[in-house]
Amino acid sequence: MPQTTLFETTAVGNLVLKNRIVMAPMTRARTAQPGNIPTALMAEYYQQRASAGLIITEATQISPQGQGYSWTPGIHSAEQVAGWRLVTEAVHRAGGTIFSQLWHVGRMSHESFHPDGKPVAPSALAPDAQVWVVNSAGAGEMVDCPVPRELTHADIQQVIADYRQAAMNAIDAGFDGVEVHGGNGYLIDQFLRRTSNQRTDEFGGSLTNRVRFAQEVLQAISEAIGPERTGIRLAPFITQRGMDDPQAIEAILALAAWCETKGIAFIHLAEADWDDAPQVPYTFREILRATFSGTIIVAGNYTREKAETLLAAGVVDLVAFGRPFIANPDFPRRLKENLPLAAIGNPATLFGGSRVGYTDYPFLTSEA
Repeated sequence: MPQTTLFETTAVGNLVLKNRIVMAPMTRARTAQPGNIPTALMAEYYQQRASAGLIITEATQISPQGQGYSWTPGIHSAEQVAGWRLVTEAVHRAGGTIFSQLWHVGRMSHESFHPDGKPVAPSALAPDAQVWVVNSAGAGEMVDCPVPRELTHADIQQVIADYRQAAMNAIDAGFDGVEVHGGNGYLIDQFLRRTSNQRTDEFGGSLTNRVRFAQEVLQAISEAIGPERTGIRLAPFITQRGMDDPQAIEAILALAAWCETKGIAFIHLAEADWDDAPQVPYTFREILRATFSGTIIVAGNYTREKAETLLAAGVVDLVAFGRPFIANPDFPRRLKENLPLAAIGNPATLFGGSRVGYTDYPFLTSEA
């Protein structure tokens, strides 16, 4: 059998991707204010990186209630949809494929984003975490998350409706599909885990009930835009933000089994990417592959060698890279040709600011 490489074409849903390299979602906080509106500068940034087989955008709030960080984009207003259309048109002109990552942060938020000063969550439990908020002087700083308000049953139905509308807005904006952010301690992840979900109604308690919210969100989206254009990101082994629940893996595998029955296009695993992070057990990869026959994407500080080992084993189908794309807009070429990678310059330019540290990283010349 020929060796599977990152540079082969492959299919996701009804789409054919030019390679198996995904540009992972990364918050960059460059929207126009007020209104959290995507800009022409953002369109340039994504277009520069369109050599990825698939781009998944930075997390994008589905409603004002879903926001947790300053200057992050939304996809709930007409102005935001128009701004995103600049992005998708630019990426498509460059031959790229792009999905919108739909986001509701839940309790990972700050009082300044909410009229009543209260983020929302499955239960009124603070996450013991911080979010990035621009202060009155115009500078970003990390601030503590307050105790959230518990979502009512009516609230939950409204959030599901917001996800559905955001997915339709994404298609209207020209996206090829959407990825639901279901990991990293945000709202869907909060419903999945007992540490953050202590409800006693049909959305809490048993494993079946804790998985229900994610299922209803995905059902609403897939009915609106098609399951072949719908994916979900999950973070089974990430435990910070008060999310350390030993039953998290069981819940995620139950959700994966449901996704299999519904034809959901992909599951994207956000794996911890710091040096001493827990390793993902290979047995989990085998169980997930046996459970879900759709596309499996992994992200988490991968090298080409590690990525292609998992591709060859058949336990993953695409591999996402985040930070390397920041300073290397032509990252797929550099990876394929074993060319040197540029380092991120000033870390202060990662969140907010101008084109500096955003669109000014150069491509290698053809002679490199």
